[in-house]
Amino acid sequence: MKKKLLSLSFLIAAFSASAQNMTTSVAPSVAQQEYNKWSLELNGGVNKPMRAITPGYSTSTLNPFHADLGVRYMFSPKFGVKLDVGYDQFKERDNTPDFESRYVRASLQGVINLGRALNFETWTNTVSVLAHGGFGVSQISTETGPGGQDYMAHGIMGLTGQIKLSNRVALTGDLTGIVNGRQNWNFDGMGNTTTGSLDGVLLNASVGLTFYLGKNEKHADWVGEEDRISELEKRVDLVETGLLDTDKDGVADLYDLEPNTITGVAVNTKGQSIDNNQNGVPDELESYLDKTYEKKGSGTITNNTVEELINGGYVNVYFDFNSSKPTNASLSGVDFLVKYLKNNPGKSADIIGYADEIGSSSYNTELSRKRAEAVKKVAVNAGIDASRLNVVANGEDTSVNKKSKEARQIVRRVTFQVK
Repeated sequence: MKKKLLSLSFLIAAFSASAQNMTTSVAPSVAQQEYNKWSLELNGGVNKPMRAITPGYSTSTLNPFHADLGVRYMFSPKFGVKLDVGYDQFKERDNTPDFESRYVRASLQGVINLGRALNFETWTNTVSVLAHGGFGVSQISTETGPGGQDYMAHGIMGLTGQIKLSNRVALTGDLTGIVNGRQNWNFDGMGNTTTGSLDGVLLNASVGLTFYLGKNEKHADWVGEEDRISELEKRVDLVETGLLDTDKDGVADLYDLEPNTITGVAVNTKGQSIDNNQNGVPDELESYLDKTYEKKGSGTITNNTVEELINGGYVNVYFDFNSSKPTNASLSGVDFLVKYLKNNPGKSADIIGYADEIGSSSYNTELSRKRAEAVKKVAVNAGIDASRLNVVANGEDTSVNKKSKEARQIVRRVTFQVK
């Protein structure tokens, strides 16, 4: 019986333990967007109307108040478009006649990222410049003088300096010029313009913040050629490595949801071993075991044999370095335990966590507890009552060579004892 158990254990171990260095997540798309494209811009500052002011009237050289709010979309790291609205207020300076007027506009503008176009990333990753320009509509309104309200079209152009504060926020400084077409009233509202078709000229100077929106790490404003080349290299590597068939099951790793299948076991089109009765053992392997070893009337592997395998440490769940999240492929170990406990409702199990020797003993004890708790949560979510599962933190496993990366991987595990 011991020889039979040893042979059976070896076969099951090949199925369960080989999972420790693998993951079974779906391969990411090579066309995945690698940077964010949307941003929100908020600015405030001063203005100066340069033309169409009634003689004798004047604003301060740096006249408050100007505000601007915009949303921007970048088609690429170099080119984009933005829609923004602006508000300006004009008041007299000292020793000039009183007046008060307001200017509002809405503009659609193209954007060129000069920092990326001129390869600023070769000398800085925190400073850039945007050029923007376009057209829009605007209105001047005043409650002093005969002006009332005046509606116009305008052209707009400016430069925005950027300093990146983080991947989500940039500090900006902007200088913008606006030229109004067919402006009928001066900016002070006190008289008619006399300069022709392009009557009003206004300068805005402001500082503000740009907020980057999206789930990716970087925004297009800060993606340089080196980033794009690196991303292309990653995509090429993904294709090259993804076409390999590590477990020789006929399904490329790029599409293989179970890239550690036992050699020779039949798989479906997704590379998963076929297990029609859902007992955790591939049907082809189970058929061999059924023919080779003792069976009970049900025609399945005996419960005593399965229990001996679990308690003998042949069924494990593995973890990456310093992680309390089970590797996806080794979740088959949890599935093995879950199916056993469901078939044996009178049984319970200790879930025993381990860590390697890297780090302090107290830290590793806590890490082993977190690993056991994570496995317990998976089992509970799979339908096992929490009262049947007991977490044990065994801390460091010192049975392997501490200097061996491969050996340390073996002891970063959770194992089970059923009773």
